[in-house]
Amino acid sequence: MFDIGFAELLLIGVVGLLVVGPEQLPGTVRTVLAWVNRFRRSFDQIRTEVRRELHNDEIMQKLKAESQEIEQQVRDTTQSVERELQALETEEALAANPDAIAIASAPPANGATQIGEQANPEPEPDTNSTDAPTQSA
Repeated sequence: MFDIGFAELLLIGVVGLLVVGPEQLPGTVRTVLAWVNRFRRSFDQIRTEVRRELHNDEIMQKLKAESQEIEQQVRDTTQSVERELQALETEEALAANPDAIAIASAPPANGATQIGEQANPEPEPDTNSTDAPTQSA
């Protein structure tokens, strides 16, 4: 943690001996070591808590991604099932009413328009018109 060598420890011991005195030095050293140990424990707890939270965040992100994948699969499956149900309903309706098959496959009557056709189509040119020059024999 701290890069303290023997020379630094000796210097700290001498300064402590001069400041505190020889009688109170052992009690003071115990108190200082107790505070250092508390600091280390607190630091270790904070470190493990941060690691746990980071790990939880990673897990939450993975779970969120999996959740989104599952939701997309559910949507796709629901749409597929709905299409199949519509196809089955159409088949049942056609099977129940055989005349509907003939009506659905029959060409439209005169004057009726199909989807995509124009409502007022242009008239076709008349090939039997009287405007064309005639040859007399």
